[in-house]
Amino acid sequence: MGKLTVIPAVDLQGGQAVQLVQGVAGSAKVFGDPLAAAQRWAAEGAQWLHVVDLDRAFGTGSNAEIAAEITRTLNLNVELTGGIRDTETLNQALATGCARVNIGTAAVTNPAWAADAIQTHGERIAIALDVRDGQLATHGWVDQAGDLFDTIELFDAIGCARYVVTDVSSDGTLTGPNLDLLRLISADTSTPITASGGISTLADLEALATIPTIDSAIVGTALYLGHISFADVR
Repeated sequence: MGKLTVIPAVDLQGGQAVQLVQGVAGSAKVFGDPLAAAQRWAAEGAQWLHVVDLDRAFGTGSNAEIAAEITRTLNLNVELTGGIRDTETLNQALATGCARVNIGTAAVTNPAWAADAIQTHGERIAIALDVRDGQLATHGWVDQAGDLFDTIELFDAIGCARYVVTDVSSDGTLTGPNLDLLRLISADTSTPITASGGISTLADLEALATIPTIDSAIVGTALYLGHISFADVR
């Protein structure tokens, strides 16, 4: 797949690996033991893992111990996200030894704090741009707040090392990524982008690889269901 790194998603809810459709609570496809899922992707050749604590994102609980176990157990670069909105939760995530933490809601609701996190921790911090109908989605994608391109301008000026862009409307749907949105964002910033949402085929990955600043893609349901395999993307 050339320059494009495929990053498997392990989304945590109620202690299980799940995949939601468009981030909607109650829409989960359940894929069992999250550590077993992570071990599977590691065995198949993954270099990175995207671990999301959905319960923290929704404010309904925490899977922090499971996320920490995955990070501690596997020799992978792990990016953690979900409900990381203050110094305490950020420090807990960083203390697991993860390679990167994604900040989403707090980038909109508390940009000064997110900016300080970037200045303090550098490349270990990415800004998650979760987009629904052109606006940033926050609090587990339930609320909409904040202008997408104003946020990019702000964090570009601060020196953000990476954006993780998710089109909420396509996430978990296997309907393909929102290439138009990703091209617009790519044209607006030179910061590296990880794309997420709707990826279902090798053709989707090939299309993403043509967009200049996209160097990686998060894949969830398509990997779990076997629509894409690591054998295909090596």
